[in-house]
Amino acid sequence: MAMAGIPDQRWLFHPVDEPTARRLAEVVGISPLLAQILLNRGLSGPAEIQHYLQPDPTYLPPPSHDFAELPLAVELLERAICRQEPIAICGDYDADGMTSTALLLRALRGTPVVYRIPSRLREGYGLNSRMVQELHREGVRLILTVDNGIAAHEPIQLAKELGLTVIVTDHHDLPPQLPPADAILNPKRIPASSPYRGMAGVGVAYLLAQALAERRGDEQLGRVALELFTVGTIADLAPLTGVNRLWVRQGLALLPTSPLAGIRALLAVIGMTGSLEELRPEWVGFGLGPRINAIGRIGRPEMGIRLLTTDDPQQAEKLARRCERLNQVRQQMCSRIEAEALEQMARQERDLAQERVLILLGAPQQRWHKGVIGLVASRLAERFGCPVFIGSQSRQGEITGSARQGIPEFDVFQALEFCKDLFIKHGGHPAAGGFSLKAENWPLLEERLRQLAQQRLQPEQIRPLVQIDAEVALADLTLDLYRELQRLQPCGIGNPEPVFCSRNLQVLQQQRFGPQPAQGEEDTPGHLKLLLRDPVSRRLDGAGSSLAA
Repeated sequence: MAMAGIPDQRWLFHPVDEPTARRLAEVVGISPLLAQILLNRGLSGPAEIQHYLQPDPTYLPPPSHDFAELPLAVELLERAICRQEPIAICGDYDADGMTSTALLLRALRGTPVVYRIPSRLREGYGLNSRMVQELHREGVRLILTVDNGIAAHEPIQLAKELGLTVIVTDHHDLPPQLPPADAILNPKRIPASSPYRGMAGVGVAYLLAQALAERRGDEQLGRVALELFTVGTIADLAPLTGVNRLWVRQGLALLPTSPLAGIRALLAVIGMTGSLEELRPEWVGFGLGPRINAIGRIGRPEMGIRLLTTDDPQQAEKLARRCERLNQVRQQMCSRIEAEALEQMARQERDLAQERVLILLGAPQQRWHKGVIGLVASRLAERFGCPVFIGSQSRQGEITGSARQGIPEFDVFQALEFCKDLFIKHGGHPAAGGFSLKAENWPLLEERLRQLAQQRLQPEQIRPLVQIDAEVALADLTLDLYRELQRLQPCGIGNPEPVFCSRNLQVLQQQRFGPQPAQGEEDTPGHLKLLLRDPVSRRLDGAGSSLAA
């Protein structure tokens, strides 16, 4: 089978600081190469590096030190529990929202508790006024949001007018005016230096569940909550720094022997054998996460909640198989839409170096599913190294869109703000965003985005970016180095796997190995085995993985 050539990439080398790396290596007892990698990650002091290599939970500040309203939130929940007042958990339809919802449903077992998740297709993201009215009619007295709510000012105002108690747990950016909730837990409100700062929604739910469990004397929740935290954090691409890295490290060690029927069933579906060595963040990121996310993208999120809360192995197995089927449909949708997008680019003879942004719109008859166009945008942004804005047009004349950054020099949220007068609604952060608008405004949006991209970006920047930690000789790539690099785990967003460069190598042999992706499974990691030789005739067997081999 023919191998694809290496794409035209932009290589960015981290600056080398050999004296500092050698000094740190001697003090900490590591190799200069590992010391350089840690310098690249922004770690510079021996104590800081020691804490990174051996995270110690005893050094964490009490959560209530940073989350001032955590005791109040626990008090409000405890009061509702004691009075047996109905509680509603209002979640979100992605893996972060579903794991958060399942975690708190488990924490509140024995309490009259219901949950609501809005429909991605009909209602869109977050708590809404219809949901509040419905819950009030059902007799709910306390609304607890997870992974949403910080921007739901009107629905929460309505809830307060109806006499409900509202607790918001969220991790999204703060609006100019906070909602009138009784308690708000959001890591964006705490100092940037806090180890809790990078938590996803499931991290905030985890803190609340742990505090509630301590108050109620629940000793059973801890392990289950940590496993759900681990899956949600990795699947949401939260940075693996601070408490996220510490707790994900602990949680990954638990997942192979999980007591959760749903987790065990999902691991079986992806072929996870139970070996601790195999379970890295990518197993969650490319295995569990997409299957849970597929439920919310093209199915009903309630299926995901049932999967993560059931204790019945047979029901869990049945639900996990349905997740797998949905994920296969999602993969096929992504492949079809990506192929149609590439065809549109070829037909329109797009010059990305000149336009500096890729803007694509699917016609109503093409059925570009708005639940998956964000994934296609991510693939195209990675492939071409440029910002991508992709829209799906309904027959009613409204366009739903997703945007991805592609390269760090472009801020998606700023771009959406620049065009906000054209949108019905929009939101996001520097790396990604979503928007909706009337079809008649699409040409204006294209014009404005190209204008902005041409102002902010240079033609030479429109290439996939590879950040390289260090240039190394083949002789330095030893088994001892591999073992030492395992101390960087778990790697992921914010704590990437190290990338090395070796020049002037000759490829003697190459072959694929391991299970190959089936048709429509291009996002499954593929593997390539190489036999290499350097200029001084040293030979090395190497293996590499590609996300789209």
